[in-house]
Amino acid sequence: MSESEKNKNEKKYKSGFVAIIGRPNVGKSTLLNNFIGNKVAIVTDKPQTTRHRIVGVRHFENGQIVFIDTPGIHDISKFELNKYLNEIAYSVIPDADIILFVIDAEKGLTEEDKKILEKIKEKKKENTKVYLIINKIDKVKKEDLLPLIDKISKEYPWIQEIIPSCATRGTNLDRILEVIERDLPEGVPYYPEDQFTDMPLDLLIAEIIREKIMMLTDKEVPHSTTVVVENIAPGDYNKDMLVIDAIIYVEKKSHKPIIIGKGGQRLKKIGILARQELEKLLGKKVYLRLWVKVKEGWRDNRRLLKSFGYQVE
Repeated sequence: MSESEKNKNEKKYKSGFVAIIGRPNVGKSTLLNNFIGNKVAIVTDKPQTTRHRIVGVRHFENGQIVFIDTPGIHDISKFELNKYLNEIAYSVIPDADIILFVIDAEKGLTEEDKKILEKIKEKKKENTKVYLIINKIDKVKKEDLLPLIDKISKEYPWIQEIIPSCATRGTNLDRILEVIERDLPEGVPYYPEDQFTDMPLDLLIAEIIREKIMMLTDKEVPHSTTVVVENIAPGDYNKDMLVIDAIIYVEKKSHKPIIIGKGGQRLKKIGILARQELEKLLGKKVYLRLWVKVKEGWRDNRRLLKSFGYQVE
């Protein structure tokens, strides 16, 4: 076989950045976790679960997809934290090779979604491909989907693919991956084959603790809470154990007893659930110590946001 024929038969390596963008609670993080096959983004049924730009890496034969999960975009930015979350979401658009714009099948294409699509069109690179993912299709009748797909394709002819899906059931996720692999540009590996995220360990631990808080609390409390990991160290007597110290910050004095619960029961439950997941994730015993402190107005204070690990300017 000649050298030119050999080169023709060799598959080119493909890689690129795929941004997952959308309103709060449309299923972006569930999609990411399913694409990666590992939990890298926390998932709850409450808005504003994702607060960071989260990278998840999927390796395939002769290629690599770098997914970037983003916080849900808010139409009204009441706090500095919300403004910061919107900034993160929009900042990934110019560097993306492919954008997955996710909407909720039950809500259809809302006015807020349309505003985000205009921003995507304005900020994306000329050759960036955009797929619109209609998620949560298990919540709607099949006959209602076709008119929605038809309407979107007519209104937005620059969207390359419209794919209905259900992230929780895995419906059509293989189709989404298929078109991503097809449209990825030629490139180089960005991450080693055994790496599936670049999230620092302290942030991953903090996010898992915050997920348990969101699961076990209601109303305003989950949104006014953040977690900072102060220390990760081997145990004094058992080097195979990790000792983790973390502080749960709340915004109001009235929120502190809610997190702690009667006789400390809620805080204990948060700690048990977080520890169980961390032990499974890290493959070793974990001794988790939690404290609850009040920092009034932290969501509206950029200095405090920065001290808590949010990458604000």
